[in-house]
Amino acid sequence: MKNFCKLYVNSSLILRIAIGLIVGICLGLWVPQAKFITIFGNIFVGALKGIAPILVFILVTASLASAGKGIGKRFRTVVLFYMISTLLAAVLAVVASFAFKLQIPLTDAVEQSAPAGLYEVFSTLLGNMVKDPISSIINANYVGVLTWAVLFGIALKMCASDHTKNVLSDLSNGVSKVVSWIIQLAPFGIMGLVFSTVNEYGLVIFKDYGMLLLVLVGCMLTTALVINPIIVALTLKRNPYPLVFRCIKESGLTAFFTRSSAANIPVNMTLCEKLGLDKEYYSVAIPLGATINMDGAATTITVMALTAAFSQGVEVNILLAILLSVVATLGACGASGVAGGSLLLIPMACSLLGIGQDIAMQMVGVGFIIGVIQDSVETALNSSGDVIFCATAEFKEWQKQGKELPF
Repeated sequence: MKNFCKLYVNSSLILRIAIGLIVGICLGLWVPQAKFITIFGNIFVGALKGIAPILVFILVTASLASAGKGIGKRFRTVVLFYMISTLLAAVLAVVASFAFKLQIPLTDAVEQSAPAGLYEVFSTLLGNMVKDPISSIINANYVGVLTWAVLFGIALKMCASDHTKNVLSDLSNGVSKVVSWIIQLAPFGIMGLVFSTVNEYGLVIFKDYGMLLLVLVGCMLTTALVINPIIVALTLKRNPYPLVFRCIKESGLTAFFTRSSAANIPVNMTLCEKLGLDKEYYSVAIPLGATINMDGAATTITVMALTAAFSQGVEVNILLAILLSVVATLGACGASGVAGGSLLLIPMACSLLGIGQDIAMQMVGVGFIIGVIQDSVETALNSSGDVIFCATAEFKEWQKQGKELPF
């Protein structure tokens, strides 16, 4: 049994999820009476529900508390680039979601309608923000969780000792490890979720999933090939594509297969060295980028949350869409550096739209089904963007000094 477990863990997660997907489809079509298989999906979703609020709180707190103090203008500039690009990615995702208004079958009714008026929006938002952190975590109030995580993170950054920050970092790593254990159950969870879905709706469901995947990938490619190059071009006043394509080739391609921004940090460090960047600068900016430069995560969170809303008939006005973009940007900054980390932040965005936990976690399950492609493209966008903006911030200083750029 020990050898079997070791073989299971060491085998490709993508392959295991694909097998779980196929088995779930076959059982749903040929053995529809085997209802007990849905238990696997319920356990998987339940584990995700349990860890998601803790994940958001600890990762965001640790990220802010441990953020570097900065290295001159370059550091402030690169942080600004990270945040602007992530926000623009979220805005693009909102535009695409409203353009297509995708709907997919979800089993439960929505718990409440999204607030319509300006007063109601801010009253609900501010009320959720100031609820105590313990009840926010227990009740999965993600707006409150995020608010308190930001406040604790900033406070600890200002007054905590290095030892305390190391403890927070260890807690962050510990939570990420627990998430990785839960994700090891994804093949069985996907099998149960797919069985239940195919049993109820048939194979037509995968047409809806395919459209959702196309919207996600389309938004990410637009960000990588249009939005990010525009930011570089406006900053450096020159053709950005030689730098963009080099970063996609040497960083994005590797990240596509590793599906982890954190795991791709050494690759990005090497690329920065090849570009001739200052090691003292990029050794801080690149790890920070792996934490807060999350264009793909913001895209995923936004599109999945709006798809859940449209599927449940929730009307989302422009004010809510703007708030969703900001929340997705802040939430993406806390996305885990492991594969599938952004999916667990979908409930945070759903809560802003009045979408209940059950619906939100179904969207997380859908995310795991399409994640073989979605998460790979997302990570490639995130990781290549780390180097693009890290280099752009330093090259801006080079231009002021009259130095020649390497592209």
